[in-house]
Amino acid sequence: MQRKTLSAFTLAAGLTAVLAAPVALAAEGKLVLYTSQPNTDAQQTIDAFKAKNPNVDISFVRDGTPRIMAKLKAEFEAGAPQADVLLIADAVTMEGLKKDNRLLAHDKADVSAFAAGVHDPQKMWFATKLITTGIVYNTKAPMKPTSWTDLTKPEVKNQLAMPSPLNSGAAMIHTITLTGNLKDGWSFYEKLKENGTLAAGANGDILRQVATGEKLYGMIVDFMPIREKAKGAPVEFVFPSEGVSAVSEPVAILKNTKNPEAAKAFIDFLLSKEGQELALKQGYVAAHPAVALPAGYPERSAIKLMSFDAAKALADEAATRKRFSSIFE
Repeated sequence: MQRKTLSAFTLAAGLTAVLAAPVALAAEGKLVLYTSQPNTDAQQTIDAFKAKNPNVDISFVRDGTPRIMAKLKAEFEAGAPQADVLLIADAVTMEGLKKDNRLLAHDKADVSAFAAGVHDPQKMWFATKLITTGIVYNTKAPMKPTSWTDLTKPEVKNQLAMPSPLNSGAAMIHTITLTGNLKDGWSFYEKLKENGTLAAGANGDILRQVATGEKLYGMIVDFMPIREKAKGAPVEFVFPSEGVSAVSEPVAILKNTKNPEAAKAFIDFLLSKEGQELALKQGYVAAHPAVALPAGYPERSAIKLMSFDAAKALADEAATRKRFSSIFE
């Protein structure tokens, strides 16, 4: 089984690699960003970009990735796409756009400080963060899980909730990653179903259920329970011993952009020292291997990333939906 650690990305990239230089003040004109970032994060990102590029008039449209993609699809069909840049949850969606010839390569993007495999090899999309999915549990839970297989134990019966990959891009990536890396494969999910696992709702709902004690365990993206624990919520987050899946919140330029230079400047900013440190300030694990992790996280070396191929995941998505549905519906 192929595994990578966050520290491996650091070593691969080189601890002494120089972070990308600040972006020159050359870009100008209007730029429209479609994003699935939370509103506060999106506004912070735009404000920081404008501080470096004051001549760019950038606006954004924010919604969940499925709704953003539905809006974009309708615009494509009408022959009038409005977005210049896309910053969304997952690389699989970006691979679909790449396959449909909807993305514009940024050949001159400086990714020298990043490890191979973090960004699209053809420079069509670029990872900005590493948002992993692990286990959250209520501090009153009788069993403290350390591995994915712990969730199939009798102590967890009827007490586990997780987002459904039928409704969440991150959950889809998580399912494809686990079934491709765990030795039990799909039988792991069959065991979860037999153990009374509830597969429904978004990450926020999973956190609410576990924090209130409605459920004692959950599968969830890392930053939500880590942030809530810091605020006093009775939850703990676990990076399971077998490894975790990750979404990279990639950014890409749409081929139809009316302002490619400003769009490239936006990419350059997100990959720069300022852009990657902004991700850290927002409480996320930056994609850049030399940027520190937020408070509440372990060292990068303690987090194992399971292997993942975005192009293969795109090809396997329909089959994954069908298999998951046959188990949980």
